Amino acid sequence: MEELKQPESAEELAAMLGAAGAAGRQVGLGGRATKTRWGGPVGPADVRISTTRMTRVLEYEPRDLTISVEAGMPYAQLTALLEKNEQMIPLDPPYAAAATVGGVLASNQSGPRRRLYGTARDLVIGMRFATMEGTLVQSGGMVVKNVAGLDMGKLMIGSWGTLGAIATVNFKLIPRDKSTRTFLLTFGSLDEALAERTRILQSVLQPAAVDLLNPAAAARVGRAGWLLAIGTGGSKALVDRYSRELPKADALEGMAERAFWRSVETFAEMFLAEHPAGAVVKASTPLQAMAPVIAAHDGPVVARAANGVAYLYHQTAPNSVAKPNGFWPAPGAQMVMDAGPAGRAAEGLWPEPGSEFPVMQKIKDMLDPQYLLNKGRLYGRI
Repeated sequence: MEELKQPESAEELAAMLGAAGAAGRQVGLGGRATKTRWGGPVGPADVRISTTRMTRVLEYEPRDLTISVEAGMPYAQLTALLEKNEQMIPLDPPYAAAATVGGVLASNQSGPRRRLYGTARDLVIGMRFATMEGTLVQSGGMVVKNVAGLDMGKLMIGSWGTLGAIATVNFKLIPRDKSTRTFLLTFGSLDEALAERTRILQSVLQPAAVDLLNPAAAARVGRAGWLLAIGTGGSKALVDRYSRELPKADALEGMAERAFWRSVETFAEMFLAEHPAGAVVKASTPLQAMAPVIAAHDGPVVARAANGVAYLYHQTAPNSVAKPNGFWPAPGAQMVMDAGPAGRAAEGLWPEPGSEFPVMQKIKDMLDPQYLLNKGRLYGRI
């Protein structure tokens, strides 16, 4: 039977990992387990370690625009705290209502505003993580500019708990926009929508979010047609400029604006809740190569249209994303199944590793040489 452990500090977390490593025990590592269908199924473990009791704010001075928190803090609690001081961490991840800070980072999930603010690696300035040797490693600090060198903490972001356990995280904060407005443009074809996307990106406008929903996805958020969503923020004069530049758009503000983006940010979790056998396939392409990827899929598609990332939603998980069987719709597209049915086997869910894989293995051998952490995550590759 699995043993559940819930450390209350970074030191306790490190000690538990060290004890498991010394005994050669398999460890299942996580927070609130909101993403069990993501990143590959976690195999059986001898001990489960949950960070949900590590919820403290360790350091926060609003004037410095930095904060340090423990990894088990609920992400929604963190954002609510920052809102009181008109500050934000604009990651917009799915499962934000229930996920922990550590879970958001370990899965490297982000949302619509990555176009302007980037992903977690752009907003994390420091981290402490625990290794299977029982050691706490400090990476970065509490200032935005740190001395150049290898940032070990960046390795933890997107590692799905296969390298170590995130214990504490330091973020740089962004002041909240004084004014925001979202512009929705509807088109009869994909080509028209992408042409407008390109026009906006080549203009003086610098929107925070540029999302494209195909008709199947638009219908799920109460819209129709090919929907191009332009999220903006800044001074009132700036958002008014967008109104002049996009006079035919449906402009949303206030509660209507928040409700729309909430429906986009939670799209994946709502879809997967409705489709237990479903999947989310992420396709990454150059901007000019997005059209064939989006057009080839007959299910819902939500694309970060200024980043070259499209999420393809399947009611039934495909057998493979690595073979030309209809799920590899364009040359040069890098595709991976982000989420699938619970317990789905690893084969075919990720493409064959490239030249970077030996480096990944060396890092794994250095930090978890017995391969005890979250075995099965990253689809059995690490």
